[in-house]
Amino acid sequence: MTATSANKLLVGITGGIAAYKGADLVRRLMERGYAVDVVMTEAAGRFVTPATLQALSGHPVYTDMWDSRIENGMAHIDLTRDKRAIVIAPATADFLAKLAHGLCNDLLSTLCVARECPLIVAPAMNRQMWEHPATQRNVQQLQRDGIIILGPASGDQACGEVGMGRMLEPVDLADGVVAALGPKSLDGVNLLMTAGPTFEPIDPVRGITNLSSGKMGYAIAGAAAGAGARVTLVSGPTALPTPAQVNRIDVVTAAEMLDAVKANVSDADIFIGVAAVSDYHVVERHKQKIKKSDKHITVELAPNPDILAHVAGLPRPPFCIGFAAESEKLAEYAEAKRKRKKLPLLAANLVQHALGTDDNEIVLFDDDGAHPLPRAPKDVVARQLIAHATRLYNAHKKRSA
Repeated sequence: MTATSANKLLVGITGGIAAYKGADLVRRLMERGYAVDVVMTEAAGRFVTPATLQALSGHPVYTDMWDSRIENGMAHIDLTRDKRAIVIAPATADFLAKLAHGLCNDLLSTLCVARECPLIVAPAMNRQMWEHPATQRNVQQLQRDGIIILGPASGDQACGEVGMGRMLEPVDLADGVVAALGPKSLDGVNLLMTAGPTFEPIDPVRGITNLSSGKMGYAIAGAAAGAGARVTLVSGPTALPTPAQVNRIDVVTAAEMLDAVKANVSDADIFIGVAAVSDYHVVERHKQKIKKSDKHITVELAPNPDILAHVAGLPRPPFCIGFAAESEKLAEYAEAKRKRKKLPLLAANLVQHALGTDDNEIVLFDDDGAHPLPRAPKDVVARQLIAHATRLYNAHKKRSA
């Protein structure tokens, strides 16, 4: 294949033990038709040598801002101008901090700031470093800046611990890069969705809610936006950062969520109901805090509206996708829900495997049966779900034309 700006990538490797995966990533990307140039930090050279990356990529490896092979002395400019994207794998906590604050003290960090192409990063670090508030602030800033973040995953780490921070496997990263840079399968599609929990007040300080973190829904919103959709996300209470290029509407109660959906559904081509909507609300909300006493109290509950059923039951509904969280009999209950609500697609999981975690394992149910998606980071699962939903949506459009 002739190397053009459409299929040329720059892979940046920073100084973490996962640098060996960066070498494998270069090979995986080349298998997918990309031509790859490599830039390494000085610390990366402590883990894997430039000679290794040169042998894998077939191109010289760059490590020095003052590399004499660049005739005009501007490696930080010239190396990115013909690239489709920059992929940093692994991206250490230190390098994420540099990106978040625009620091430019070596070749790789400087070319990231001087770039005109998309930037994709694959975090990799010890779990405490990933969970540190400073790292999480930096990640949120990068997402606001439109940088694409793939991973991390949870698993065994080189330090001997287990937890979040492990870099995605090269094959998953390569697929993520292809998805991020490939044709926008949902270009021009208006997608409305819900995510997160709802909160039903009892009094000014107490309420009924659930353990949904919103992570799966936000991952799906990001994947849909990455596929080119115009995404409106109606979100219950969560501290998660808004995915890039997603319009977010914040609500608290199920009634507020339904109102927001009603206000936006007329423009929607696809609706995805991911939110864990409270099944009940308090009939009589106390205006003042209920004072503690030794007496029993009774709180009367009434059913909340079924938002997904409302949307699916419209005279001209959008293409509707539902979610089901079960604690047992997943296939039986999920398929019954799909048929009851007349949904073309329903995603289901066991609550004990997903609530609050950073990875997920779901099964997709449609007219052709069950399609299990193996456990993976939620952003990986989200891209697989959007790809499956897109195929069904396109088939639905053809039938309706």
